[in-house]
Amino acid sequence: MSKFTHHLFICNKCKPSKKFRDGKTHDSGKLRSALKKEIKRLGLKAEVRANDSGCLDMCDDGQIVVIYPQAIWYGGVAVEDAERIIRETVLEGNVLEDLRIPDERLRCGKRAKSAKVEPNGSN
Repeated sequence: MSKFTHHLFICNKCKPSKKFRDGKTHDSGKLRSALKKEIKRLGLKAEVRANDSGCLDMCDDGQIVVIYPQAIWYGGVAVEDAERIIRETVLEGNVLEDLRIPDERLRCGKRAKSAKVEPNGSN
């Protein structure tokens, strides 16, 4: 088996956020199914994978989809966005700016101030 060109992780702990009360669907199961359906329809099953992820710690940004190895974080994703994500991001390599979570808002790799580690590895 070869490596996947794209691995999509869909937060399955998503809660509707105050920020996204625009009628978008917050249902990770339906979103994952829609992404998988589009992947299958386009014959990409050998190269592209869509999985539930568990909590991605970005609840304020609505339904989250992360795409690796490209490290693209999408927020406020609706079932209706699935076809566009597969077509425009996976196939065409374009980042959807209306869904992208800016890097400065990502919580990845940030430590709590109290957990600061000294350069020699001790606290």
